[in-house]
Amino acid sequence: MSISELVQVSPELDAWMRETRRHLHMNPELSLQENNTSRLVSGHLKELGIKHRTGVGGDGRSLFMDADELKAAGITPGPTTGGTGILGIIEGRKPGKVLLIRADMDALPIDEQNDVPYKSTKPGVMHACGHDLHTTILMGVAEVLNGLRDQFDGTVKLMFQPAEEGPGGAVAMINDKILEDPNVDAALALHVGVGIRAGQIALRAGPVNAAADTLKIVVRGVGGHAARPQAAVDTMVVAAHILIALQTIVSREVDPFQPAVVTIGALHGGVAGNVIPASAEMNGTVRTHSPEVRDLIERRIREMVPTLAKAMRAEADVIYLRGYPTMRNDEAMVDVVRAAATEVIGADNVFTREPGMAGEDLAFVAERVPTCMFGLGVADPERDIIYPPHHPRFDADEDALACGVKVMVASALKYLNS
Repeated sequence: MSISELVQVSPELDAWMRETRRHLHMNPELSLQENNTSRLVSGHLKELGIKHRTGVGGDGRSLFMDADELKAAGITPGPTTGGTGILGIIEGRKPGKVLLIRADMDALPIDEQNDVPYKSTKPGVMHACGHDLHTTILMGVAEVLNGLRDQFDGTVKLMFQPAEEGPGGAVAMINDKILEDPNVDAALALHVGVGIRAGQIALRAGPVNAAADTLKIVVRGVGGHAARPQAAVDTMVVAAHILIALQTIVSREVDPFQPAVVTIGALHGGVAGNVIPASAEMNGTVRTHSPEVRDLIERRIREMVPTLAKAMRAEADVIYLRGYPTMRNDEAMVDVVRAAATEVIGADNVFTREPGMAGEDLAFVAERVPTCMFGLGVADPERDIIYPPHHPRFDADEDALACGVKVMVASALKYLNS
């Protein structure tokens, strides 16, 4: 029997996934708070008779961020274990390769602007990045693969991960030894997007997401009356010069053929228009693909900022938190997914994606084992489902759920039986 004949999503499972996705969308939970989501996943795995471990992972920041920088930023990370992560195990006919399949579960601190029956019921919290779909799809994958245990060799590990949106839940789960006992040979994941329609996927080998670092700059000067600037050291002017100067690092010091972004998204200082503030704070992000470019930009920021401030009679501190590394897809795993997807959804629905500059903590898994994260289309322009992840009007064509399950399951079968 061919893979396309084996891999089926029944109408009952499809309906269940749509209902489950809407339930999750209505009840989003922020990073490290995915308690109800975790209970729902555990209950589903229990019903299927899939053995699983709960309380896996937690806050991973202390495992990959510098302790002094965290302290300077005023961040106290939580425990790395005992969190909401779940690791499920599905064993095939006999021992063989081990494949990890991952879904992230957390939502974002965004107020949803969609007018839909399944709109978030929590003000200021929304599944704006599609993790409700990711979680639902992996539960569907668990059900289908569990019914096909006599069709593959080896083991599938199901990684339901908390805290992708910043705290690095993937690192904490790795620290909880999810890649061991038995050792994982390869990993698979997906991420939804509106660049393509539901029923389509996109993928590529090499860098697909950027290393994502966090930048905080505190400028200190001398406050005073706005009418007497000569008696003050104006931190807002200093901050403005720093902001502009930072842009020259990418435009004049980084190879134009190397992707890099330095963005300051917040500048705060003062409370009144007629008062020069004694301090100002800037917050931003640095995104890169190349480790060498990442090192260059951090070094130049640390050199440039204090020097510019001093030249203008002020002082400035740089807090630079190294975040997720570059997410790189393994070429052989991409070939597996492309071949599997071609069989179950057709070659016309398999595209090559462009690399992006968003961050992704699956990169920590990809540093350790060959990994493929593919893009799953969820767009439907006719229904105005066109807004990208992290937008308050992000939504998804739920036809994508079955497509995601089919591609995931077919890829798992193809990899494990190859």
